[in-house]
Amino acid sequence: MSSAHDWAADPPPVHRDALRARLDELLQPERFRDYGPNGLQVEGRAEVRRLVTGVTASRALIEQAIDAGADAILVHHGLFWRGQSGCVTGWMKQRLGLLLKHDVSLLAYHLPLDAHATLGNNAQLGEVLGFAPGPEGWAHFGEQALGFIGAADFLDACALAAHVQARLGRPVTCIDAPGRPIRRVGWCTGGAQGYFEAAIEAGVDAFITGELSEPQTHYARECGVAFLACGHHATERYGAPAVGAWVAQQLGIEHRFIEVDNPA
Repeated sequence: MSSAHDWAADPPPVHRDALRARLDELLQPERFRDYGPNGLQVEGRAEVRRLVTGVTASRALIEQAIDAGADAILVHHGLFWRGQSGCVTGWMKQRLGLLLKHDVSLLAYHLPLDAHATLGNNAQLGEVLGFAPGPEGWAHFGEQALGFIGAADFLDACALAAHVQARLGRPVTCIDAPGRPIRRVGWCTGGAQGYFEAAIEAGVDAFITGELSEPQTHYARECGVAFLACGHHATERYGAPAVGAWVAQQLGIEHRFIEVDNPA
């Protein structure tokens, strides 16, 4: 277990609001219709020296961040979502209680963290998988232009699936499109299986996301476009550390990414 003594330095603090403002400036949450609040979700101490990033504001992440001496936590999946009961009981009480007891801020950016052109989940996944953007950057498709498109060169969907599995280090579910070479790939991280039809309309040879639902198998078979389900967590673990490293460099604070494994 890491501790505050493991950090490389003890930098001068920045104000919590300066951290929030720099993240808002970078990620522009006002541009998005989202499923919950983006930005500062839980207010902690005013001074921030150490920032921890992670995918989800789970109790495990919060506990490890506290043990590591974090002043603030930045995640993709925050605590509050549209349609919740609003009652502070059970798991919500446990997570909020830890943050409030230890005076640690929680910042969360959902769709803005997916969408950022270079540091977001989709852009970072494209880099990890080695896809090539066009001369003007990634092409886009789908609602709020959250889907990304890049160039690739694979013999077929099975070869693409083997490549993705090796890069992500986890099994991949592939609904194949037999005999179709993969030259144009569309993707959207997390639970974006509903974007598959828009990806097909955008002319991709294969679509990558985190999860597979029942209808997508039939769309893939009937339209001849491969569908790869690669894990919700596995596809969304790259944006938060990229943004965290960027903002830490901008503000002169320390940053650490904590991976909490999730097979979903």
